[in-house]
Amino acid sequence: MTDLTKQQRTEFEAAAFRTLVEHLRKRTDVQNIDLMNLGGFCRNCLSNWYQDAANEAGVALTKPEAREIVYGMPYEDWKNKYQTEATDEQKAAFVESHKGH
Repeated sequence: MTDLTKQQRTEFEAAAFRTLVEHLRKRTDVQNIDLMNLGGFCRNCLSNWYQDAANEAGVALTKPEAREIVYGMPYEDWKNKYQTEATDEQKAAFVESHKGH
């Protein structure tokens, strides 16, 4: 593996995060429950991790502010525009994939 400086690693991780967020913003057809069922995380998880990082650095960032960074709009707007009701199959898969959590 190539030896990276701490600064390079941070810059590359940040670029990868920005790319992931932009990808998820474009893929409004992919519901959070699908992400949770397949990957164990969703857009809300990303925004929570972002908020945690900001708070650990001493930056007061609210949950709505962090979600807006990830969603590209206020969370309620995204839900109203793109979120669909979870199907029974999605709900069952969620329960199955989160046993023991």
